[in-house]
Amino acid sequence: MSGILLTLVVAGLIVAVVVRRFLGEPLNARNLFVPPAVLAGIGVHGLVNDVRPSGVHLVWVVSITVVGLLLGALRGATPRLFVRDGHLWQRYTPWTVLVWVLSAGTNFGLGALATLAGVPEQVRPMTLSIGVSLLGEAIALGLRARAIGAPYAPEADDSLLHHLTRRAPADRDR
Repeated sequence: MSGILLTLVVAGLIVAVVVRRFLGEPLNARNLFVPPAVLAGIGVHGLVNDVRPSGVHLVWVVSITVVGLLLGALRGATPRLFVRDGHLWQRYTPWTVLVWVLSAGTNFGLGALATLAGVPEQVRPMTLSIGVSLLGEAIALGLRARAIGAPYAPEADDSLLHHLTRRAPADRDR
């Protein structure tokens, strides 16, 4: 997939997630943890198999990863968590949007610094950056949810993630 197309797809997905979470949605463990893990995994796979960073480039990867985790954790501290219908729900707040903007600006600035330092774009995969940031958010939300003590929302049978990860009926009977 071309870089521009990947950027548009990822941006569209992020906008959809942010809008849905701003309106409020059940906090589901699978939806919270699987997408960040998949995005980060795709980014790591590309780095390990295609780029193989070393030396200064590896320092950039680690630095950007740490910053992404921290900004994600900060963002994870901003949504409102509450119990509805016996399970957890989340709703983004204006603070969450502010941290999203701060994250985007920080990542843009780090990307510009990396470019000035001669770090190739392939060493800074967008999927890794977004995945790590969402993972930081998921960890913070998970810790906050655990402190509340209410269960995560049940799996929705009609969600896209459910359809992509469900097992065939024959597999369930074993």
